[in-house]
Amino acid sequence: MAAPVVSADRITKRFAGHTAVRSLSLTVPGGGLHGLLGPNGAGKTTTIRMLLNIITPDEGRVVLFGSEGSGRELSERIGYLPEERGLYPKMKVLDQLAFLGEAKGLSRWDARKRAKAWLERLGLGEWALRKVSDLSKGMQQKVQFAGALQHDPDLVILDEPFSGLDPVNSQVMRDVVVELARAGRTVLFSTHIMEHAEKMCDSVVIIARGEKVVDGPLAQIKREFGKSHVALAFSRNQAAAKRVLADRTLVAHADDAGATAEVELAAGTDPEGLLRTLVQADVGLSRFEVVEPSLQSIFIAKVGGDAALAAARQEG
Repeated sequence: MAAPVVSADRITKRFAGHTAVRSLSLTVPGGGLHGLLGPNGAGKTTTIRMLLNIITPDEGRVVLFGSEGSGRELSERIGYLPEERGLYPKMKVLDQLAFLGEAKGLSRWDARKRAKAWLERLGLGEWALRKVSDLSKGMQQKVQFAGALQHDPDLVILDEPFSGLDPVNSQVMRDVVVELARAGRTVLFSTHIMEHAEKMCDSVVIIARGEKVVDGPLAQIKREFGKSHVALAFSRNQAAAKRVLADRTLVAHADDAGATAEVELAAGTDPEGLLRTLVQADVGLSRFEVVEPSLQSIFIAKVGGDAALAAARQEG
């Protein structure tokens, strides 16, 4: 079996008396889309920085491409989009991208050629000779995204790549990411938006308070989580529906969006029992369907309200 592209073995990182990441192990196989998920403050960015040797783990070991070389030594094979966007505001957009390409080992001619192609691809061709400071935040994000990809890396690591983008530009970048994975590149991206991960990822790791709570292929995770989930849409009497969903003898967890909901049934309850109770409560239903659990519902159940607080774990 081929060695994983990314392997972390029990990595830990502490800052000023608290633990940001605790004994985290994960592997990322070659090819495909892989998600690193968690609430804000869960340790996703710290984990990524350790994988890339931007910061060093206090404990544990990271291996990339099956070798002992660090992220810095292998940088020409890696494309990285950090959470903090960092471009030189006074540089022209084309010059900025060419500079980033040369830093990854491209010749000046090749870097400028690729930069022009990426700007056109991302709808920024007309801005090539403008200063970075003239661009909106979303446009700057697309420029840095291009900078992470233009040297054709084998491993692409993106930290919250879609944060702050409007739906159109978010879709443009997602299309590029999916295309990269289909071409055989390995893509690891962090997000706290479960909808993105569910639509895109082959496998996911969920962390909370610096510790891993879920890890594996997405389809397998859904199978193992069970089939006691029901998707609901209400046509009337949402107040009565809310009371039914709050009954823990019927519903273990509910992701209630008002007009719709996804629920996990309580142990010993079947879908027919929930349906009967809703009808007796005069709740109008336009949808009642037994479904596989969504990643959102798995995330909520596994992370839980306490872990989502992301408070620092104090060391005794």
